[in-house]
Amino acid sequence: MTTLRLGTRKSLMATTQSRRVADELERRTGVTVELVGVTTEGDVSRAHLTQMGGTGVFVSALRDRLLAGEVDFAVHSLKDLPTAPAEGITLAAVHRRDDPRDALCGPAKLADLPPGARVGTGSPRRVAQLRALRGDLKVVPIRGNADTRLRKITDGELDAVVLAYAGLGRIGRLDAVAEVLDPEQMLPAPGQGALAIECRSDRADLVELLRTVDDPATRAAVTAERTVLAVLEAGCSAPVGAYATVEDSADAEPSLYLTACVAGIDGARQVRLSASGRPERAEEIGRELAARLLAQGADQLMGERDIEPR
Repeated sequence: MTTLRLGTRKSLMATTQSRRVADELERRTGVTVELVGVTTEGDVSRAHLTQMGGTGVFVSALRDRLLAGEVDFAVHSLKDLPTAPAEGITLAAVHRRDDPRDALCGPAKLADLPPGARVGTGSPRRVAQLRALRGDLKVVPIRGNADTRLRKITDGELDAVVLAYAGLGRIGRLDAVAEVLDPEQMLPAPGQGALAIECRSDRADLVELLRTVDDPATRAAVTAERTVLAVLEAGCSAPVGAYATVEDSADAEPSLYLTACVAGIDGARQVRLSASGRPERAEEIGRELAARLLAQGADQLMGERDIEPR
């Protein structure tokens, strides 16, 4: 195993984050990694993500290449990964997470935007939480890469856009950030800021090799977050936010803290709950918290999908 083929989307952000994983894998194991660009449905369709089904539109083509043996492993933004297992494919590693928070890009902080400001996002989760914070905002659905979205501000189409802080950092566009939104204001998407590394399940030697870049704390945190999503039977196009951290203590064993919310798309109603426990119980903690969310009516809020401007 001297050269490995890493399947990646062709966008700047995707190739940058894939190169980061490749460089670390090369450094830790001595193997050579070459990037193989793959075009996905999400890259070619101009339809809104919710119209295409949301979860999986950036993933399926890469998985097809894996199963066909055309690439050895693939790197995805974990928030794009469906929660249901894929036959013949395993999540071999979860790379160390970057800052998972959302960022408001534009000339002013959220509180300082003028009444009725036009804010762009393609995420129902962000729409719901934005409206909860500022009910006067006109939220506009947008698509495209980060630079395309940011250009809508300079062109005067929008007053601001909301993007993932981690992604902006990876492409060197933190200069566009006016405010990093604290999870108390806006819970990120489950898995946001983390990278998923997949390969075929029958490649035991490769699974072992890829685990050298696995980060156990990140894996525990995102497992809890994604379990909430799975139990709710929701995808990345649902108004669900979840954020978990694993905290070490000198005089106690590590603890996992999880907060999740489901918000109505109008921003008027939301269910937000927290839980904690040992990191090795991450899946159980996520499952229990999701059950509590459902018991408080979260399933009714998830049925709302309209993110057209008001």
